[in-house]
Amino acid sequence: MESKYSILLSLLMLQCLSLLCVSQSQDFDFFYFVQQWPGSYCDTKQSCCYPNTGKPSADFGIRGLWPNYKDGSYPSNCDPNNSFNQAKISNLINDMQKNWPSLACPSSNNIQFWRHEWEKHGTCSESALNQHGYFDTALNLKGKTNLLKALKSAGINPDGNSYNLQTSKLQ
Repeated sequence: MESKYSILLSLLMLQCLSLLCVSQSQDFDFFYFVQQWPGSYCDTKQSCCYPNTGKPSADFGIRGLWPNYKDGSYPSNCDPNNSFNQAKISNLINDMQKNWPSLACPSSNNIQFWRHEWEKHGTCSESALNQHGYFDTALNLKGKTNLLKALKSAGINPDGNSYNLQTSKLQ
């Protein structure tokens, strides 16, 4: 039974934490591309607020694009002189509101969340991506991953209902 859970966990880890490798000249080794399920986030937090743009669709949303080192550590807040600038990503805003919503309270209009992601993680990827490239890359990765399809092909329907591992396709 435990091996079935590890297969499921492996599937989710591979899908949720898609790696984007970069060349050796970078200040980090790779990116974690992390997605989150809105319902799970809201179920595990004491408070959950939907963005003022409305409730996110029943799909995984972007949580972040995080530079990491091979040893498991990660850089953070690397360039305090390069603050988030909404004007640099103005052509991405509509896509970001749909695919990268903040569920934390207060959520306002997502800007605080994106500012946090850029200043904590994005500034550490400047050797590979500028601010526009950072957010655009995450949106492109989101477009290339389909976690719902992967789960459904394993017999798991992420619709709020429970499922039986014995009858899933993970056996």
